[in-house]
Amino acid sequence: MLKNMLKATVFATTMAVTAGAFYTPAFAESVYNRGTAAESESVDPHKTSTVYEANVLRDLFQGLVMQDQKANLIPGAAESWTVSDDGTVYTFKLRKDGMWSDGSPVTAEDFVYAFHRLEDPATGAEYASMLYPVKGAEDVNTKKGKPEDMGVKAIDAGTLEVTLKAPTPYFLEMLTHQATYPVSKASIEKLGADWIKPGNLVSNGAYTLAEWVPNDHMKLVKNPKFWDAATVKFDVVNYIPTEDRSSAMKRFEAGELDSYDDLPTEQLADLKTKFGDQIHVGPYLGTYYYAIKTDKAPWNNPELRNAISMAIDRDFIAEKVWQNSMLPGYSMVPPGIEGYTPAMAKYADMPQIDREDAAKKILEKLGYTPEHPLKMEIRYNTSENHKNTAVAIQEQLKPLGVDVTLLNTDTKTHYSFLEQKGDYDVARAAWIADYKDPETFLGITRKASGNNYSNYNSPQYEAAMDKAAAAGGKPEERMKDLSAAERILIDDVGQIPLLYYSYHDIVSSKLHGFVDNVMDVHPSRFVSKD
Repeated sequence: MLKNMLKATVFATTMAVTAGAFYTPAFAESVYNRGTAAESESVDPHKTSTVYEANVLRDLFQGLVMQDQKANLIPGAAESWTVSDDGTVYTFKLRKDGMWSDGSPVTAEDFVYAFHRLEDPATGAEYASMLYPVKGAEDVNTKKGKPEDMGVKAIDAGTLEVTLKAPTPYFLEMLTHQATYPVSKASIEKLGADWIKPGNLVSNGAYTLAEWVPNDHMKLVKNPKFWDAATVKFDVVNYIPTEDRSSAMKRFEAGELDSYDDLPTEQLADLKTKFGDQIHVGPYLGTYYYAIKTDKAPWNNPELRNAISMAIDRDFIAEKVWQNSMLPGYSMVPPGIEGYTPAMAKYADMPQIDREDAAKKILEKLGYTPEHPLKMEIRYNTSENHKNTAVAIQEQLKPLGVDVTLLNTDTKTHYSFLEQKGDYDVARAAWIADYKDPETFLGITRKASGNNYSNYNSPQYEAAMDKAAAAGGKPEERMKDLSAAERILIDDVGQIPLLYYSYHDIVSSKLHGFVDNVMDVHPSRFVSKD
């Protein structure tokens, strides 16, 4: 990179002297300043969990299967694949021109190593459970089996075979997730923890990591070794974290950001007037919920959890706080997944005043009144929208004898605390679909999931989810089994669903290829700018 810059400088200087006139370089870097609402915690695919990190990793790495600008499945590191008649054996043919950014070939062994690393308990991957459909993966992760017994095998350098425990309809979609991306064994073994640093990171995606200044920017540069580099328009993608949504709007207006992945919803009407079609709002497969510590008194009482959930006026929050850019939510799985009927809370159709009366009676029975209030702390990550939601709930619960206090931290700190199973009462969380299947929303509350912030543990729920997994080859039966599992979760209030997401993006009219879709997935390799 430096050598090329020096050549360009010498050439430009020579031309200026020869021509005796002002020189305009023939080449100017094409730059995408991509605003993001939170800082990434890591660029290690096996140690990330947020949407913000997923966006970055989608640019740096390429899994076997990827998503295009419409979130449709497309070949990634694998150019093709076949599936056995019983739906349990997938055979992937890797691209012959697939390369790491250091020039070495991407091989089937790289994926074997990555899958083993994801399941290795020492890695501490939150998403280890994602690969549990793979034969032997759960045994490795729970220290009951050996990596070599996992159903992942390199037939040869260009052929990967993956064997599943049972037919898994969402398996290909699951492979678009960053947890299943390959990592460079040679780089990790040579550099240890430093392998993810700028200049060290060996990746196989459209971009490589050039700079990372925490809370300022992350600079990605075009990867000349990427197999499809000729179609990648941007030379540089700068991820610029800005947690304050109002500040982000000002930066967008000033031209400092070309896009930003959230909006201050209390300003939505004004923003639409001001920015017109540059405001993008639409249906998004995601659920905004509150995790509630189910293994901590008094929250280990399902009756109390139900009273709190029932008392929350979701219609008010959706309309007043989120300006109708979100929908009231009563299930963990949002509507919109083909063939699935979400299990709604039984009070969903009750008038709000009746819900509040019922919640009040439960609280009084448990000894909580305005004179003897229940103490409850809500944790949330920095955002005007999250703060306003928490304040609204604080005001709604107060007349019922619930004294709510609020605790705010930045996004990185917030999720790190939850991932480490910190001590709390209630915490804001959200789940965006990793793939278009109910399991992505229901799997996070399973006992073994690193994303089970509530520490919910129900043998009935586990058995119901296992039954659904065993019905993988019978789609209709599987969907009914998943809905039955969700019914257990919702009735037990293992989580408190509040809202169904819409995406809220602001996108410069100069950008092209930023296509609205229900996954809100926008790989930078498909985006260009006037």
